[in-house]
Amino acid sequence: MIGAIEILIIAVIFGIIYGRDAIDKTFKKHADENLAESFAVDVKEFYEKDPKRLILLVAGGLATFIFVGLGIYWALTRTDLLKMIGLE
Repeated sequence: MIGAIEILIIAVIFGIIYGRDAIDKTFKKHADENLAESFAVDVKEFYEKDPKRLILLVAGGLATFIFVGLGIYWALTRTDLLKMIGLE
């Protein structure tokens, strides 16, 4: 009988193998450009395909960032979390 840890290890190994292949196929990074240049080219191509989708993606990312920030603020001010971790 295979345990949960063995299944998790197998899943991680397959994730590493197939995830690396998917990343290599998805991003068109060249050896002579750094990460920022590659990202800028990808964003430019994404915007040229559909500008509205890029704007919605940026708005969704900003909304997610604000939501997570407010959740952290609420957790720190409304609960005894700081006392639990010894910061107060």
